[in-house]
Amino acid sequence: MRTYAANLRRTFESFAAGHGAIERQRNGYRLVVDPERIDVFCFERERNSGREALTAGHLDPARELLERALARWRGPMLAGVPLGPVLTSRTVAVEEERLVTVELLADVQLRSGRNDLAIPLLRDVVARHPLREPAYHLLMRAFHERGDNAGALAAYDEIRTRLATELGVGPGHDLEELRRSIVAAVSRSGPGRAVAPRRESGQRPDVVVADAAAAGQPGRIEPVDHLPRAVADFVGRETVVSRLLAETRRVEERVPAVHIVDGMAGSGKTTLAVHLARRLSDRYPDAALFVDLGGHGEKNRVEPASALVTLLRQLGVPAERVPVEFDDRVELWRQELARRRSVVVLDNAASSEQIMPLLPAEPTTVVLVTSRRRLSHPDVGPSQTLPLLNPRESVDLLRLSVGQDRVEAEPEAAAEVVRRCGYLPLAIRLAGARLAHRRGWRVADLAEQMAGDAPVLHQLAQEESSVTGAFAASYQPLPSTAKRVFRFLSLYPGSRFSVPVAAALTGLTVAEARTALDDLVDRNLVEDLDSTRYRLHDLIREYAIDLCSRTDSASERKAALAHLFDFTLAVALRVAKTLEFDDLGAHVTHLPFGRPELIDAIGAPTADWLETERTDLVTMVRAALDEGFPEHSWRLARALWRFCYIRGYFEDIITTHRYALTAAEASGDVSATALINNYLASGYVRIGDNRAGLNHLTRAVALAGESRDVLNAARYRANLAAVYLWSGNLTEAVTVGQECLRDYKGYGNVRVPTVLPNLGIALMALGRYEEALRIHRLYLTWARTNSDEFHALSALSRIGAVRLRMGDLQPAIRILLASLALRDRTGHRYTEAEVRNDLGIAYRVLGRLVEAEREHELARKLSIGSGELHVEAAALNELGRTLLAQGRRGEAFETHQQALRLATRIAYPHEQGRALSGLAEHFARVDPAEARRHWERALAIFRRMGVPERFETERRLAEVAAATPAADR
Repeated sequence: MRTYAANLRRTFESFAAGHGAIERQRNGYRLVVDPERIDVFCFERERNSGREALTAGHLDPARELLERALARWRGPMLAGVPLGPVLTSRTVAVEEERLVTVELLADVQLRSGRNDLAIPLLRDVVARHPLREPAYHLLMRAFHERGDNAGALAAYDEIRTRLATELGVGPGHDLEELRRSIVAAVSRSGPGRAVAPRRESGQRPDVVVADAAAAGQPGRIEPVDHLPRAVADFVGRETVVSRLLAETRRVEERVPAVHIVDGMAGSGKTTLAVHLARRLSDRYPDAALFVDLGGHGEKNRVEPASALVTLLRQLGVPAERVPVEFDDRVELWRQELARRRSVVVLDNAASSEQIMPLLPAEPTTVVLVTSRRRLSHPDVGPSQTLPLLNPRESVDLLRLSVGQDRVEAEPEAAAEVVRRCGYLPLAIRLAGARLAHRRGWRVADLAEQMAGDAPVLHQLAQEESSVTGAFAASYQPLPSTAKRVFRFLSLYPGSRFSVPVAAALTGLTVAEARTALDDLVDRNLVEDLDSTRYRLHDLIREYAIDLCSRTDSASERKAALAHLFDFTLAVALRVAKTLEFDDLGAHVTHLPFGRPELIDAIGAPTADWLETERTDLVTMVRAALDEGFPEHSWRLARALWRFCYIRGYFEDIITTHRYALTAAEASGDVSATALINNYLASGYVRIGDNRAGLNHLTRAVALAGESRDVLNAARYRANLAAVYLWSGNLTEAVTVGQECLRDYKGYGNVRVPTVLPNLGIALMALGRYEEALRIHRLYLTWARTNSDEFHALSALSRIGAVRLRMGDLQPAIRILLASLALRDRTGHRYTEAEVRNDLGIAYRVLGRLVEAEREHELARKLSIGSGELHVEAAALNELGRTLLAQGRRGEAFETHQQALRLATRIAYPHEQGRALSGLAEHFARVDPAEARRHWERALAIFRRMGVPERFETERRLAEVAAATPAADR
């Protein structure tokens, strides 16, 4: 969680306005954003200003403010977020405010004489909220002021009927008064003006039955309904439904509304289309038509000519009136639709060409097209891809299948079942049906079975319906190359893959792999995330794994994985060499890889590429080990080390190098085993597990000695200084560092950066500042000579720390800020928390306490994000001292207590002693005896370590002793 929070914080802070957006609070995190950047707050402010302008009679400013407020709405508030009672009530209240704002804007438009602009606003409101009388009142005004009294009275007739039918009440006083005034106006205007005709029962006011004989049309139109039975348990999809309804209302007066919905098999496209058609039946009451175009395969595909026969017959056209010629058939179909307000569902379309002849010509029809392929045509626009259900909607769907009591009794098990179903509606329905027919099962029983060894897909079948069958219908029509790519993608161990990855797995060229992926995306078997990366849905991956195991031989699968690991290692090594050009080549040699064009297809791999692919690369280290490629496993882990180290991903170092250690041991490579032990130790040391770090480093030294690897033995021994340093064995750390410097061979091998930083830190901790400064300056000289920015920023931060402790405050601050600037430029965040903490110390000494507190808090947050527990303990102690300097004694006491608990847990004696000293300062005023006990414990630690803090502690103990009567000592 700390790693994820750190990543999220880093993402926010890549934008200037995002700095400090995520704050650490006790055992969690809080998002802090300026209210001016929250759309709902801006909406409320602009709405209130617009209302005030309207009250004052300033119409143009009012219109501008209200339009700006409404423009902030892009869909339902908090769409996709599970809502509890507090957020639910908040969203309902804000939605009501939005409706009032729309009505205010419509009022402004009416007062400004812009009736035609007010009517669309109001029609949208009454369509969504058919019992809202203020909106109907404004709509009647708009029609009346435009001169359309028939439209105004039709609107009145509609709200009157709805109120009577649904609530059993009549229209309010304002509506009645407006109706009477309109009727009076019509009466005064004479016979030239028409009142809205009386409508038939059940007929919408805007659909008037014409005199069929006068129009020359054959007979009265009788409503027809050929839609399939709608599911009783339709849940979710509010955002999609709202968007499609709104789009329908936007265009229906001008052109036919045509909506294409695509999605993966089992995602609920047909269910959604039928549900939407039912929702539109009030506005399109004359015909509801449905035809399955059989688009899954060539064999069952329905040609447009045949589909037209079906649709015309559904409209009641006699068979003898259906023309033989295709063009005549299309013309008759469009004429019939022009006479009606209809909704047509064209299910399971294969292509745009299949549906184009079926589309209407007049704006009296809504067409809903579903397809497993992505369809687009200039005349109808792009398709809408149907997403999976969100977790809340998925549980709601399961609840409707198995019963509310069973789901609410086991909410965690229900969440696990829908997760195993991949939030796919068809899978959830089938899982629910299986559970519903087994009343003796608990929900947890099904969850346990789905988590077992048996494939989940085998458990998702009911009679003739199965998820596997739905997927097969999308897979079978594919070209052979696309089929092979689909199967081999299941071998990829990560979650997201690129075109070069697909090419590496299959042996195709980049162009061929991209073509195959386009086919798979078009059929919704693969999801296109951002045009460069793709992914497989979990259930589709399981289906592909099963296909691959039955279709492709073990040797073919093994060869594909070998190509994948070769490619991944080659790219990772190319990036790693840009970050670490001194030791990497000596540690990790390239394995043969004969397809450089795949690396070129990525572009110039950078550290940002590693950042994007980090999660999958960590997974790849384990996958290489599990699939029998140990050489790739440990090499890849080593290639990732420097990136993870400078970005603070210490948990990733531990995870990858533990697998790599198993891989190195399995390969029988003693040198590799020693190497991985060494780098695994670095991760443990940075998170404060010094014992594990010491164990692995000791093992590395021993293995290097056994193999007579003198140079690497010296390297690993030099790293022992870091473990001794954090364990409090400062003298031993200095001794090891100095021995390595005296050993010419060791010095030459370890290269200066391995020895100097740790030696300098140990010298500084012992108070030997001049020696420490000389060592760190030598470190900086080496970094500048070798153009190594990472070691340069590290050396600057070390020099700044020493100058700070020497009392050179202003130079120290300048140097520390320079190291931070270099970090910002390079993206290396290594030791930033320590630099921030040192800056806080300098500001505190200068009396700049607010700035000091901010730096200590930031240091603490950064250390939590990177998992550096020893730095977090130091930041807590310094924060405690700054709080005490501000007079906030209670907070300081609590902060030092936290530092003591943390330092004790990770066995970090230096910060244990400093925490005890901080607590003693608190007790000095209230309980001298308790203060003395804390200082005595701290002094024992400081004397054992030999650090300068012992002198100040001895002085404070002497003061307490002098102030305490002899009888109380």
